[in-house]
Amino acid sequence: MSITGALVLFATLFFLVLFLLLPWGHRSQEEAGEVVPGTPAGAPDQPMMTKKALIAAAISALLVLGIWWVIQQGWITRAWLTEFNRP
Repeated sequence: MSITGALVLFATLFFLVLFLLLPWGHRSQEEAGEVVPGTPAGAPDQPMMTKKALIAAAISALLVLGIWWVIQQGWITRAWLTEFNRP
């Protein structure tokens, strides 16, 4: 896997994992009892985006390392991918 491929894979996995983490720990402004004027009541009270981004980066890095290791072991090759699911 090239560095460019690893970076693209990391970016894709990062945003996928980040979107999966967004609902965790969600507490709306309405639940907190303080709705900021001009915002919807369901808006998060404290979104904790930095914490969620760091967790997403760590999970994505582990996934990229795992995929890189599988490719380096030769378990998945280009030849296997081209022959996969051929009639």
